[in-house]
Amino acid sequence: MPRAAGTVTVTNALVFDGVRDDLVEADITVVDGIIAEVGPNLTPVGRVVDAKGRAAIPGLIDAHFHAYSTAMGGMELELRPLSYVSIVGTHRLADALRRGFTTVRDVAGGDIGLARAIDEDLFPSPRYLFTGPALSQTGGHGDPRPGDLDLCFHGGHMNEIVDGVDALRIAVRRRFHSGAHAIKVMASGGVVSLTDPIRVPQYSAEELLAVSDEARRRGSYVAAHAYSPEAIIHSVTNGIRSIEHGNLLNEEAAALMASHGAFLVPTLAAYDAMNRRGDEVNLNPVSRAKNSEVLDAGSTAVQLARAAGVQIGFGSDLMSALANDQLQGIRLQLEVESVADVLRSLTSVNAALLQRTDIGRIAPGAAGDLLLLDGDPFTDTTLLWDESRPRQVIQAGRLV
Repeated sequence: MPRAAGTVTVTNALVFDGVRDDLVEADITVVDGIIAEVGPNLTPVGRVVDAKGRAAIPGLIDAHFHAYSTAMGGMELELRPLSYVSIVGTHRLADALRRGFTTVRDVAGGDIGLARAIDEDLFPSPRYLFTGPALSQTGGHGDPRPGDLDLCFHGGHMNEIVDGVDALRIAVRRRFHSGAHAIKVMASGGVVSLTDPIRVPQYSAEELLAVSDEARRRGSYVAAHAYSPEAIIHSVTNGIRSIEHGNLLNEEAAALMASHGAFLVPTLAAYDAMNRRGDEVNLNPVSRAKNSEVLDAGSTAVQLARAAGVQIGFGSDLMSALANDQLQGIRLQLEVESVADVLRSLTSVNAALLQRTDIGRIAPGAAGDLLLLDGDPFTDTTLLWDESRPRQVIQAGRLV
């Protein structure tokens, strides 16, 4: 997040505060990047933005973002020069900000160098929380080596192969030492990995417990890539707080997640984009078959999670050229959730997942991150996901 902060008053807005089920007409005053007041007839300070007829919602949060994704998988994804990967990442982050995402959580990638460049305001970017490379077992979702080639690979930009309790503890400590927000583990097979069954749980209970113990003592948490009920149950019972994807969720796993206070971060955009645009990104036939298994199940998982009382966030998980489908994830989540629930997923629920009280809400003391939409999203949902519809982004009181 850039250090410089602005002062602005947004007048006559229809405000969704991140929590309520409706809009309330109010003014919003942001002073030095922090919301100072919300209410009617405020005395304007700083730059004045008249939002008559427009909705003001908290800046959106994408809890499953990949700045360093320059390919659909394999060694190409992991071993391209970091100079190139970083520059691509700056464009992916700037585009996300332009769409209204003022905070992203990078789960599998990112590093302290990229975070420092953002802190120094070297390019436009959302607030950036990263995990560093995801932890993968040998032959797991993060292992890019073909099964029929004898290649050496320890780690790359987005994944690192780490096996065993002691080695995992060291890897977790190393990530926190270099500024990681949380830890990402691969706890089941995946779509773009070619050698692992998608349903089989990965890492032993002892290994997952070691990772979650290290994160808990640091005051942080672990996010797990997991699709099947077996992998979700394995993860949650061993201390995982955030289930990424979860497409094959069933009622038993959903109930367990709810009882443990675990979050679900659906990433519906990723499967839809791979299904529609697989040729464009040369998606491997093995990945196409895996994607077909989880494609339609993702929406059902959201419904099961809601019925069980699981807290549901939002993520995009778009790889390579598919990143420009980020807003389509909102459209897909709206097909199975109410507007209010989706708005909360994008704002206050994701903020709770990130353990942040300063984002995801429009209230005094919160960050001055706002998205102004050209109408009422409760009656016209295309305002949220159609990139051609006008939108104005305010980050820390500055117009983007």
